[in-house]
Amino acid sequence: MKKRLTQAQEFEIMKLVLDKFLWVAIVICGFGFWKLYSGEFTEGIYIVLAGAIVFVLFMILIIKEYEFLR
Repeated sequence: MKKRLTQAQEFEIMKLVLDKFLWVAIVICGFGFWKLYSGEFTEGIYIVLAGAIVFVLFMILIIKEYEFLR
């Protein structure tokens, strides 16, 4: 028999997952900025852009989940 989660439990799980997604994006951007600082300009720009894409995906997930819950 499957157990069902309450809304509060689902919300807590969603917060944990989205928080990890946000940390990954911050680490990627931070590494890209470090590459920029160390002199590898083109590689640093690509890494920062990858971090920005992760941030955009994070934003899309939040908006989609918000519209779903509303």
